[in-house]
Amino acid sequence: MFDRLKSGFKTLVTKVTTTELKAENLSPILSDFKMTLAENDVAFPVADRICEELQKRLVGMQVKRMEDRKKIVEENLRQVLLEVMLTNNKIDLLKKAEEKRKKGEPLVLLFVGINGTGKTTTIAKVALFLREKGYSVVLAGSDTYRAGSIEQLEEHAKRLGMRIIKHNYGADPAAVAYDAISHAKAHGVNVVLIDTAGRMQTNQNLMNELAKVKRVVSPDLTILTVDSLIGNDAVMQAEEFHKAIGIDATILTKVDADVKGGSALSVTYVTQKPILFIGVGQAYKDLEPFNPEKFVKMILR
Repeated sequence: MFDRLKSGFKTLVTKVTTTELKAENLSPILSDFKMTLAENDVAFPVADRICEELQKRLVGMQVKRMEDRKKIVEENLRQVLLEVMLTNNKIDLLKKAEEKRKKGEPLVLLFVGINGTGKTTTIAKVALFLREKGYSVVLAGSDTYRAGSIEQLEEHAKRLGMRIIKHNYGADPAAVAYDAISHAKAHGVNVVLIDTAGRMQTNQNLMNELAKVKRVVSPDLTILTVDSLIGNDAVMQAEEFHKAIGIDATILTKVDADVKGGSALSVTYVTQKPILFIGVGQAYKDLEPFNPEKFVKMILR
């Protein structure tokens, strides 16, 4: 996982450790490193920010004779990466679910994203995660456009032993979501997970439809699923969805197959919204809460 990004960071640390920390020495090294980041799906604004911050921190730094230069360089790099990945608004999903349960209301999560990102499977994974933490869940089949989408969600619900609220294809997606929330309120279900039509972020009609669903149900969180393998397209999708409907968090899918790793660095920086989970395999249990500190530690290993 993220082998190429790890290799790029290792090379940078080695080069910086063995050079005098002057601007004229660091500039060409950081310029090369910026290209390495871009080649590994790190968006240009993010690559710029990382290199600028490193330059600021390292130029003119006095390293005492007995100090470990490599450790100092690594620590500065770690801090810069964390600054890029941390957002002001942290989301504790279980805390939110608990607060809503105490009020006797369901937590409502609206899932958005384009086809092929693994959105429906991710919903099933989140459903299992929440159930294992003691919360009851109902699924809403609000993707009434794509043939087979309702059956796909239904199959997940059957395997997990959960209820799905659905209408026919062509039905109003907002009405399906509304019915699911009403069902949850009537039956004391703790969480509603709403699947929506996977849409290209450039399709204005579908984006308007999605905005309508959001207006009708007023979800507690709008979560974008992003395929980490599509690189800089992931960043563009995140930007467009955030502009059009406003997202609160992202889930990165297919991270186990991602040798580059740049999407994870970029999506948070561009949206200023946290990554909630990463998908690390096909099974329902292959979902990990995302931890920026752990991620940075891993790519600097």
